[in-house]
Amino acid sequence: MKNIAVIQARMGSSRLPGKALLRINNIPIIQWIIERVGSCEKLDDVVFAIPDTEKDNQLYEFLYSKGANIFRGSEHDVLTRFHSAATKYPAENVIRICADNPFIDPRTIDELITFFESRKCDYAYNHIPRNNCYPDGIGAEIVSFEILDKINNEANTNEYREHIFNFIWDNPDIFEIETFNPSHKWMMRPDIRLDIDTRDDYDNYSDCDLSPDSDIKDIISYKDKILSF
Repeated sequence: MKNIAVIQARMGSSRLPGKALLRINNIPIIQWIIERVGSCEKLDDVVFAIPDTEKDNQLYEFLYSKGANIFRGSEHDVLTRFHSAATKYPAENVIRICADNPFIDPRTIDELITFFESRKCDYAYNHIPRNNCYPDGIGAEIVSFEILDKINNEANTNEYREHIFNFIWDNPDIFEIETFNPSHKWMMRPDIRLDIDTRDDYDNYSDCDLSPDSDIKDIISYKDKILSF
């Protein structure tokens, strides 16, 4: 069964403008994601879905220089952009990864895919600690292309077009949602956030010695040091 990751990225974040190209240990955040997702064993393809606006041209040029698959579409109708990217790079299963997450863990994504393929559910996730014990920001979300197609056809409000899986969360009577816990006890850390959403989040890593090939265990340890200050 073919699995594709669609990574949403943009330069127009209101809380942290240009964050995709901000650097952690002198490496752009988007490069962290390229390298870490590239270590996944169960992904067959990866595409970056970015807006077709002038301010995102710099991001496009960077991704192009790295040989990444890129799809450009609407800045605000994220669902159409996401669905169109998944249509251009077809697969049975579609994994959504957010470019806010430089510390995404390839093994955690592989475990999500394995879990989804073993279950008969419509949507599975391990990117947030909701009904599970994962840290925030190391996992992903997964649906079949068939379900993504259904969402694209039926989700008509601006909120659902911008936050693509809220339609699933708001309709649990229609969709079967499942999650699970990490396989290692040390990873059961629902108390920590590892995404980069604000300037304060970013500044926490301004002098870190982590790299894109750092193990998630070392990243969690670094976060613990931050929290202990």
